[in-house]
Amino acid sequence: MSGTAGEAGDDLARSIWRTITLVVLAALGVAVLVALILTLGEANRQRDRALKLQTHSYEVMILSANLSGTIARAEASLGRYVISADTNLGQTYSADWQLAGQQLARLDQITRDNREQQALIGPLRRAFDARGTELSTIALNTFYKRNGQAIPLYYKARQSASLTEIATLLDQIGTQERALLADRTGEAMRSVARSSGLASALSVLGILLLVGAVALGWLTVTALGQRAVARAEADAERDRAIELEAAVERASAVLLAQESKLRQVQKMEAVGQLTGGIAHDFNNMLAVVLGGLELAKRQLATDPIAAQRHIDNATEGANRAAALTRQLLAFSREEALRTEPIEPVALVRGMSDLLDRTLGDGVSVAVDAAQDSAWLVRSDRHQLENAVLNLAVNARDAMNGRGRLTITAAGVTLVEGAIGTCHAGEYVALSVADTGCGMTPDVLERVFEPFFTTKPAGKGTGLGLSQVFAFVRQADGQVGLESVVGHGTTVTMYLPRYHADPVVAQLAHATPETPVDQPALDILVVEDDPRVLAATMGALAELGHRPIACDDPLTAPGMLAKVGHVDLLVSDVLMPGQTGPEMVAALLPLHPALAVLFVTGYAGEAGGEAEFGGHHVLRKPFTLVALERAVAAAISARGTAAPDRIAAE
Repeated sequence: MSGTAGEAGDDLARSIWRTITLVVLAALGVAVLVALILTLGEANRQRDRALKLQTHSYEVMILSANLSGTIARAEASLGRYVISADTNLGQTYSADWQLAGQQLARLDQITRDNREQQALIGPLRRAFDARGTELSTIALNTFYKRNGQAIPLYYKARQSASLTEIATLLDQIGTQERALLADRTGEAMRSVARSSGLASALSVLGILLLVGAVALGWLTVTALGQRAVARAEADAERDRAIELEAAVERASAVLLAQESKLRQVQKMEAVGQLTGGIAHDFNNMLAVVLGGLELAKRQLATDPIAAQRHIDNATEGANRAAALTRQLLAFSREEALRTEPIEPVALVRGMSDLLDRTLGDGVSVAVDAAQDSAWLVRSDRHQLENAVLNLAVNARDAMNGRGRLTITAAGVTLVEGAIGTCHAGEYVALSVADTGCGMTPDVLERVFEPFFTTKPAGKGTGLGLSQVFAFVRQADGQVGLESVVGHGTTVTMYLPRYHADPVVAQLAHATPETPVDQPALDILVVEDDPRVLAATMGALAELGHRPIACDDPLTAPGMLAKVGHVDLLVSDVLMPGQTGPEMVAALLPLHPALAVLFVTGYAGEAGGEAEFGGHHVLRKPFTLVALERAVAAAISARGTAAPDRIAAE
């Protein structure tokens, strides 16, 4: 009996232990279930909050983009109204401008929760009002039939600071909102990821608890009824866990879909209207560069002459890419004209190899120069070359790659208003004529509009003729256009004649590749980028000069005092701590006869309003010959009264 009592006591103890264990497992199961429910609820709240914030950000970005488009559409309507004096176009302009005002008010309303964006709304509204005043003046002049005043005002307004400020502020608002959206989306995704990870861990724990409960149930419950109850409970827990997992998966799928939509929106915003044409042009140029370098690499050891030819082709492709960059910067008003005396006929003849390679064997090029074609113009050499090249490429396309291209230069005397709104005086007429298909009247009306092109998608940017028009007008000239369908087109650039002294005229007749004799100079080079500094130092040393390196504009005064004398200061424009113009402005009072040469990638990199004080500017990238000519020009600009050496105090 004592043995039976002992066994009964052991069974009771095991039963109590199993019961306690089952209770503990049940409590843990309830805790896991509650945690899963809370996790799912938090995931849903994060999803709803992310969707709400994304919707708000989309509204801000779309509204800022619509405002920019409405302003552009209003200005385009005004331009057509100025040209045609059609009152319907004037009403369209007025309606678009009023709509832009409403969009600005809405943008102000929906960004009130963001102090940084609200700080931009005030300047944006002032720039918008200033722009409205400028355009209203143009519209009123057109309404009262004063087109002679309206058209110049319109073209002048296209370079207005208020227009640039509007575009800049809208871009800043969009950029801020995209960054804010990216932060919010990233935080929401991280929260959902944490919730998903926690739910997965809890699900695994719940399954383990369920397995343990079933095992203990089989050991503890001997009756069939109790086993059936345990199985039913296990099935119920399993179903709930599956439902919770499915709910978490659905929430994750929704968030992933929203993330995919956000990436698509950002991708579409990054794809501009010029993507196809610019990609086409740059791919052609890169094909020349990469192909030439690859062929040169293969033939460097076996055929140095052929390798040099391939290297020259690659260099030409790189120069074409740099020229396209300068063209785009000039069109966006970020690169100003770097003017110099130029003889157009010499410039065109110097482009003969480039024109032949660009136009192909099917196009014959003839240069017809009149007796007075040796007149000089004061213009930007690269921009003038780009203008001629743009006209030649358009002519080639109009002739389907076969025909005759005639470039004519002649001096003409125009009366007031003979061509557009030109002033009376002497001009150099540089014409490009083709034997192509010509243009219909409706195409002629839009030929100078930016982004307008009749070429297939990906075959042109629509900037060619509009770039020519902008360049000529910026040079105070005019563009003439004659076209007959089936017979061809002639585009004439009328550039004001420049009267120069014999020395300047002799320099103008020289080609850009002509070296300039210059004695060895002591040159202080101020450049913060070590690679550019080393390259510039090497180039100056190669030219026979004695360069002195300075990697910080703040140390330039001390280096001048330490060196003792310099002939020329070569400086980058945008540098940390102090810009090049600021450094020169501080040095010139101490060294008034110091020659200065700025080297820069584009004119706007010192803040868009940089004052170069009349000093010579060399654009990056540059060749050794270009650097040599720039050094000579900077020394010449110092004036005949400057001493040969500048003593540093």
